[in-house]
Amino acid sequence: MKNNLLDTKDYIVFAVYFVIVAAYGLYIYNKKKSESTGSKDYFLAEGSLTWWAIGASLIASNISAEQFIGMSGSGFKMGLAIATYEWMGAATLIVVAVFFIPVYLKNKIATMPQFLHQRYNGTVAMIMAVFWLLLYVVVNLTSILYLGALAVSSISGFDLSFCMYAIAGFAILITLGGMKVIGYTDVIQVFFLILGGLATTYLALNLVSTHYGTTGIFEGYSLMTSKASEHFHMILKPDNENYIDLPGLSVLIGGMWIVNLNYWGCNQYITQRALGANLETARGGILFAALLKLLMPIIVVLPGIAAYVLYKDGAFQSEMMQGGSVNPDRAYPVLLNLLPAGLKGLSFAALTAAVVASLAGKANSIATIFTLDIYKKVLNVDATEKNLVTTGKISIVVAMILGVLIAPHLGIDKKGGFQYIQEYTGFVSPGIFAMFILGFFWKRTTSGAALFATIGGFALSIFLKFLPNYTDLSWLSGTGFSVKNAAGIYEIPFLDRMGFVFLFCILGMVIISLSSDKVKAEAKGLAIDAKMFKTSSSFAVGALLIIGLLVALYSVYW
Repeated sequence: MKNNLLDTKDYIVFAVYFVIVAAYGLYIYNKKKSESTGSKDYFLAEGSLTWWAIGASLIASNISAEQFIGMSGSGFKMGLAIATYEWMGAATLIVVAVFFIPVYLKNKIATMPQFLHQRYNGTVAMIMAVFWLLLYVVVNLTSILYLGALAVSSISGFDLSFCMYAIAGFAILITLGGMKVIGYTDVIQVFFLILGGLATTYLALNLVSTHYGTTGIFEGYSLMTSKASEHFHMILKPDNENYIDLPGLSVLIGGMWIVNLNYWGCNQYITQRALGANLETARGGILFAALLKLLMPIIVVLPGIAAYVLYKDGAFQSEMMQGGSVNPDRAYPVLLNLLPAGLKGLSFAALTAAVVASLAGKANSIATIFTLDIYKKVLNVDATEKNLVTTGKISIVVAMILGVLIAPHLGIDKKGGFQYIQEYTGFVSPGIFAMFILGFFWKRTTSGAALFATIGGFALSIFLKFLPNYTDLSWLSGTGFSVKNAAGIYEIPFLDRMGFVFLFCILGMVIISLSSDKVKAEAKGLAIDAKMFKTSSSFAVGALLIIGLLVALYSVYW
């Protein structure tokens, strides 16, 4: 086993990556800064991003340490089934491009709280603006910093705190340039991300083949499917130990849709990439992102399965251990440490690119919400455009400092980093998505109903999470809606729980809206025209191609 220190060649490769990204970012900043200095241009890069920049930026913001480290760890633990987050994400992006983005662009929406203010009222918008800021800083920003620094530290041998400071500093440099710099540098970030990720996958498959006396990546893949056939099923059965995380058909017709639609359609730091473009460009970028999503499991899941096959056959026994037990999240760093000099630097750059790009996207969205929805509306209603941009830059630095301070205290349980983040953000996803979806397409939805979905949905999620501590749910085991957790207690899988909460929120919102005396006065639906949902022929062909590939993948790995 090689040591975990980088070679001189690795430092050279990483330095090249850093210089290219920094130099290109500076070039874009100097080129674009004279064109416009307004707040919308700074936060949204209004009209400046091409379809390929939007698509690359979406993926760069989405793929971070939680995918490289956490999803590879889940691949080690449960196999290809975890890829459903990526492949269902591709289908979701098509839905968002067709139905969500036209609504935002038609109504000139710049931030998610602005949508809520325009659709409901200022109270709902302000509550959610504060909530999103807390969520993005305390959960998202810190988790990226923590997992990213942990991975970088384990590969490079550098101190964890130093890695955290360095990653945060690099992200600040990119973010201060505004969305234009983020969007275009993300293209380079994605290039390194995919190239380095594929290099690691190539190594992992080759390791499997050579371990069993053959050569070639296809032989390695074939060996993986035979040595760990249980790791190549997309739909898990109730008797599978990982069913609690991916409960069977719920990944196709249940809570997985809520996870993805909320993430891709109601999430500021994701939708922000498309909000400054015209509809055709935005849709083209989102379709490009959907195509890239199909590739992600090759990069982030297959290496984890390869590590599992090798571990099961006696390799990496000590390297996979942490605190006396196997830690699946160590799978990806263990593989990276086996890469030859130079190639290791490339994969190291890919991981760093994923972390930095995602951090930059989060920080920019934090600054956008704080500046446009709190500072401009409450703290300084007469703020100038220059003042708004300055405030945005200050809030970026403050958010990153808070993230660095909080990150060391972030606890990630034995579920693994990726599953941990998915479950605990799932406490709020059903209510938020219910509030958005009815706000889009049912003009009679009231602000009281929206508040019910937010608060009531969160409360019910907490209740259902801790219900097994007080009630025996074993009687539900025959339905598949209750399975044993690691402690031997029957609980409701969190994806099913999200589905139940979402239906509860929708029902409650409908009842509250219909029974409200203010329903007619508050009936202020958004500007929606059926024609806006029509797509171009090229988009339709691309979408059908992606859907066809998804059907084929699920058919093969059912």
